[in-house]
Amino acid sequence: MINDVLKETEARMNKAVDALREDLKVIRTGRATPALIERLPVEYYGSLTPLNQLATISAPEPRLLTVRPWDATALPAIEKAILKSDLGLTPSNDGKIIRLVIPRLTEERREELAKVVARRVEEGRVAIRHCRRDAIEDLRELEKEKLISEDDFYRGRDEVQKLTDQFIKIMDEMGQRKIAELKEI
Repeated sequence: MINDVLKETEARMNKAVDALREDLKVIRTGRATPALIERLPVEYYGSLTPLNQLATISAPEPRLLTVRPWDATALPAIEKAILKSDLGLTPSNDGKIIRLVIPRLTEERREELAKVVARRVEEGRVAIRHCRRDAIEDLRELEKEKLISEDDFYRGRDEVQKLTDQFIKIMDEMGQRKIAELKEI
């Protein structure tokens, strides 16, 4: 029973790490990467659709992204979505392709983005702690129902804490790598 709780907790913590990884991909560094805009919501025929479902996104040069929509009528909507986003990018449209030149980051912008990374990592840590709390509640419930002993409860709680420490360390390392990437000139 304790193993079931631990497996479920580990799976939830892995999902939290994956969510943080996806969040950090979107924060731009000095390099162009399609992940920067692929989840950008675009108003397309009355519904919000992720950009990667409307177009091919590529990075032909280190500081350039190109967006080639499959439907040419989507160009204005894609351009509008890019302008509305908080990425600070200005699209140039030639009728077939949208080009996005990634400007160099100023020191001030790097500091802002480092704070955003730190905030996202902290949100990830909170998600991990929620998983820990839920797991301990599950263990406590098992103990109340006399399905596990008090010693098993404390052993399980210690295992949950080890998992928590392990996943928080992973998140901290991800955040440190992203901040180092941002500070790179």
